[in-house]
Amino acid sequence: MTDTAPAAPGAPAPYDAVVLAGGAARRLGGADKPGLRVGGRALLDRVLAACAGAATTVVVAAPRPTARPVRWAREDPPGGGPVAALEAGLRRTTAAHTVVLSADLPFLEPDTLRRLLTALRGTGADGALLTDADGRDQPLVAAYRTAALRRELTALAAAHDGLTGLPLRRLTGALRLTRVPDPLASFDCDTWDDIADARARIREHGHVLDEWISAVKDELGIDLDVDTGVLLDLARDAAHGVARPAAPLTTFLVGYAAAQGGSGPEAVAEAARKATALALRWAEESGADATGSSGGPSAPDAG
Repeated sequence: MTDTAPAAPGAPAPYDAVVLAGGAARRLGGADKPGLRVGGRALLDRVLAACAGAATTVVVAAPRPTARPVRWAREDPPGGGPVAALEAGLRRTTAAHTVVLSADLPFLEPDTLRRLLTALRGTGADGALLTDADGRDQPLVAAYRTAALRRELTALAAAHDGLTGLPLRRLTGALRLTRVPDPLASFDCDTWDDIADARARIREHGHVLDEWISAVKDELGIDLDVDTGVLLDLARDAAHGVARPAAPLTTFLVGYAAAQGGSGPEAVAEAARKATALALRWAEESGADATGSSGGPSAPDAG
């Protein structure tokens, strides 16, 4: 756990995240929904990547391996429903704002959470939630004031002699909410058709490269933002200026050099700059050899 501390001036206020990942997935035949893979990554890991900025992330479910460290919680008894699960997760949080998420959101992004938190902080509402393509509220893709959640959970528990089995609308119906439309980020995977749709969408031309890079970074345990355009330009220059196989080999060597030189984005950019300049020099020499130093056709070697 990272203790919640006051935000530095100009920095976003800290928030915690509670991810509900213990549902029965009946419409998927009882499959392990959080572990189903979309774009090569488990759905749960995709959600955890989106809320990586949380001071504390609590997953309410039986513990399992995850790409990012989290805290685990469980409602008592297990399977008590989303309200009981949320209460169990909140017991391990301390921030004034809590992002509450389901574990089946393949297109959730950090920017989605930033927009929700901005909408919440800019109003007097108790929560800000996404609405889907049909305008329906999605209370498990939302940011809430933690005190408001705790207040209403306490009232519900007193009124119903506990929280087990209560529908989420009993909680959200007592809160003042603001809404943020987002048909893509609110897309969740309840059926096998939803899983197939999500897998097809990430292979669309405008998304596949970003999805692949994110998947590789998660698989390798790399948390590094780099300018992929610079690396693609380097690969192009190496392929054209040297030889086609030089492209993947050069980008590998750039990554290796960056790791030895500090491994930050600046190290990657500097190594890529040097390798690009070298590739361009090779291309210039090749052009000069083809035309001769005077610009005319090159002559055979004498002797």
